[in-house]
Amino acid sequence: MVDKMIKALIFDLDNTLLRSDKSLSAYSRGVLARCRERGIRVLAASARPERTVREFGILGEFEALVTLNGARVLSRGRELVNAIPRESGERIAAGLLPLPGAVVSVEMSGGIFASAPIPEWNARVFGGFPGLPEGTLYKVLVSGVTEKEARAALTGDTYCTAIEGGKLYQFMSREATKWNGVREMLADFGLEPEACAFFGDDWDDIQCVKNCGLGVAMENAIPEVKAAADAIAGPCDGDGAARYVEENIL
Repeated sequence: MVDKMIKALIFDLDNTLLRSDKSLSAYSRGVLARCRERGIRVLAASARPERTVREFGILGEFEALVTLNGARVLSRGRELVNAIPRESGERIAAGLLPLPGAVVSVEMSGGIFASAPIPEWNARVFGGFPGLPEGTLYKVLVSGVTEKEARAALTGDTYCTAIEGGKLYQFMSREATKWNGVREMLADFGLEPEACAFFGDDWDDIQCVKNCGLGVAMENAIPEVKAAADAIAGPCDGDGAARYVEENIL
């Protein structure tokens, strides 16, 4: 029994609360339900857009949600947007598209658009790059390039992080971080970070793991997340996050 004073649980989704096949097990759903029954807030902070959380059938598990790494926060009936300025997005795309092997995609308010087919994302191919589709730009992603090449395309109002083991790089507004989104969510519920637990596995989770009262890394997390954490949960495919909650918080 580690901490019975935790008032909110905040979960990253991919490779954390979700299994590697993107499912949420009946066991994990049951643990989350017990948390809500005891008055513990259940929140999420993910790089995913809201639409895919909805497609997974798990949106209703959370009282508030940080999506797109903080580019869009949905909390207590309000929406907070930290978008990339359109001009900056076009400059990034213009810097990436000429690189051999680069596949550029943009997460817009109207969905995801790419310079080439990406079937697993159901992305729509857009022929107007480096211009952008209509709508708000949340994120630019690129595969097929090196980190050095990706960072060379940065603008002064964006940052870049590696995901999927460096196979993919994402560009975000400097205001769009998971931690900024988490702080917004917690403020809406009148909660201090010290009263919350955060579960994560990847680079974008480190700041949250460090700054929440209880930071928990998954067994399958990268070493940097484990080094920042207060505790290690079992692997995502063994429902490690939910098991940690049941054994140490409930």
